[in-house]
Amino acid sequence: MRLLDLTPKVKFLGMTFDVTMMIGTVVTALIVMLIVFLLTRKLTMRPSGKQNLMEYIIDFISGITGTMLEKKQAARYLSFALTIFLFILVANLLGVVVMVTAIVHSPIPALGITAQNMKLAKDSVSWFKSPTSDLNVTVAMAGAIFIYSHFAGIKKNPLGYLKNYVKPYWWMLPIHLIDELSKPATHALRLWANIFAGEVLIIILREAPFYFTGVPLFVWMGFSVFVGCIQAYIFTVLAMVYISQKVAAE
Repeated sequence: MRLLDLTPKVKFLGMTFDVTMMIGTVVTALIVMLIVFLLTRKLTMRPSGKQNLMEYIIDFISGITGTMLEKKQAARYLSFALTIFLFILVANLLGVVVMVTAIVHSPIPALGITAQNMKLAKDSVSWFKSPTSDLNVTVAMAGAIFIYSHFAGIKKNPLGYLKNYVKPYWWMLPIHLIDELSKPATHALRLWANIFAGEVLIIILREAPFYFTGVPLFVWMGFSVFVGCIQAYIFTVLAMVYISQKVAAE
C-alpha cells in the first residue's frame, strides 16, 4: 500500500519551496476571493439568497470579535477574522474533496524528484492537497498572528504591555514568557494535526479495496468536513483571543 507521495520542490535564493503547498495556497486564496466576489455582487437593502449567506457569515464572525473586544475594536478586526476563517475553512475542505496525484516515469531533478525517492513513493507525486495539512503553513500563520498581536500591544500601550509580564509578581516573568512562546506552537499544531491525520486516513482508505473501505471512506470524509469547519472556527477564535489579550482595555 502506498502511503507516501512525493512532493515536488524548487530551490530559489538558497530556500526550498514546496510546489504542492504553493499550488494549494494560491488555489485556496483564489477560491476565497471568488466566493466573496460572488456573494457580494448586486447588494440590496432587502437581502436574499447569496447576500443572506454572506451576511450570515459576517454576523457569525462579528459575534466572535464582539465577544473578545469592545465594539469599535471588534469592527476594526472583523475583516481580519473573516479572512482567516474563510481561508482556513476552504483550505481544510479542499484536502477532503480534492487530492491530485500523478505517476512520474522518470526523475525530474529540478523539482527534487530523484530515482531514489521515486522508488520509495512508488512513482506517485502529489500535486494538490490541503495547505493546512502542512506544518510549515500553519506555523507561518500562527507565527504571523503571534507577531502581530505583540506589535499591536506594544503600539497601543508600551508600558502596560511590559508590566503584564511581571504581574502579579516580578518572579513570574519566566512563566509568562513560556506561556507566550507556547501559544503559537499549540495554535499551529492543533490545526495541522487534525487536518494531516484526517488526510492520512483518507489516503489509507482510498488505497484499500473499495468494496471493503467504501462506506468507511465516505463516513470519514463527512466527519472530516465537520472537523475542518470546527478547526477553522477554533483557529479564528484563538487568533482573536491572543490579539484581544494585547489590545483590550481590560
